[in-house]
Amino acid sequence: MFGISDYGAFVAAIVLFLAIPGPGNLALITSTSKGGMRGGLAATLGVIAGDQVLMWMAVAGVATLLATYPTAFHLVQWLGAAYLAWLGFKMLMAKPGDAPVLHIKPHHFFQQALTITLLNPKAIVFYMAFFPLFVDPARHQGLITFGVMAATVAALTFLYGLTATLLTHFLAERMRANPKISQGLEKLAGVFLIGFGVKLVIK
Repeated sequence: MFGISDYGAFVAAIVLFLAIPGPGNLALITSTSKGGMRGGLAATLGVIAGDQVLMWMAVAGVATLLATYPTAFHLVQWLGAAYLAWLGFKMLMAKPGDAPVLHIKPHHFFQQALTITLLNPKAIVFYMAFFPLFVDPARHQGLITFGVMAATVAALTFLYGLTATLLTHFLAERMRANPKISQGLEKLAGVFLIGFGVKLVIK
């Protein structure tokens, strides 16, 4: 289909990739809990934008560049790990009344989710290494093939982000009556982010 070797498997891989716990999911959940539906949807658009940048970078041959210069890839990994750990530390050290780590304004949510996606090695590895495996060299149609793949990724990410936002918003409405629960979840999210960062540099 459009030069994609197995479109069904490609869709399944994207869904699985989205469902794997990671910084992107934390960005969606935290943005929704802090900024409501607008915050969650803005973060979803940020994740989509980041995915599109990484995918088209792979199309442009960045995967070959990173394979030729592995030091560049390791540098990206370290930058991503440091950024995630920094976010986690800020969330862990935050005190009641402090400004939120993820700002309330929707355009900040977009920027935060975009940055997290661009510096997320999980996303980088997927688009630079795993993603090209679905391109059928014999039936490849150039930009049409990549365009269909990009549109599929964007559509699935939007549906996933919308679902995560609705679920988080529904639960957040019921937890606002108890601020301690919200503070505890923020600390937990901070621990996870630091853990993600540490895992990236010691694997």
